Amino acid sequence: MSVPARILVLFAHPAFQKSRVHRHLVAAARAVEGVTVHDLYEAYPSFQIDVAHEQRLLLEHDVVVFQHPFYWYSGPALLKEWMDLVLDYNFAYGPEGTRLQGKALLSAITAGGSAHAYARDGHNRYTMEELLRPFEQTAVLCGMAWLPPFVVHGTARLTGSETIAAHAAAYAARLKALRAG
Repeated sequence: MSVPARILVLFAHPAFQKSRVHRHLVAAARAVEGVTVHDLYEAYPSFQIDVAHEQRLLLEHDVVVFQHPFYWYSGPALLKEWMDLVLDYNFAYGPEGTRLQGKALLSAITAGGSAHAYARDGHNRYTMEELLRPFEQTAVLCGMAWLPPFVVHGTARLTGSETIAAHAAAYAARLKALRAG
């Protein structure tokens, strides 16, 4: 029997108090054994990131999840700052940057638009997979496995707590499956 994977959820939402969906997704992640939820905006409200601490967290986990709303075809500013500082040359990439090799990276995101809005003939003209390529390439550069993203579309129009709860349950099931390998 293999050892369950340790999962680090790097949660980045600058307006968490306004989020109906992420509140449920974070709660679902916290309920999964072996998952560490690390709220970047809570830890670093002034953007003063403790790089050594963040690198230690990465080394202690097998799977890294970037959980955030999909803002302007990317992630929130603090997640980008985190990536710029923590995924350092000769730590995450470069000749001696092998510390993340063999780990996995998952994007768990919410998007206000429908799934069709993220299609070639949709409003955004590109698929979600195409728009997530910078995150995918980050994983590749760091020697990590890029996992198919977990996406909740249409959050601007989601109604009913049952629908949101179903997305949270699907997210928890995905994390449990990653834990199990």
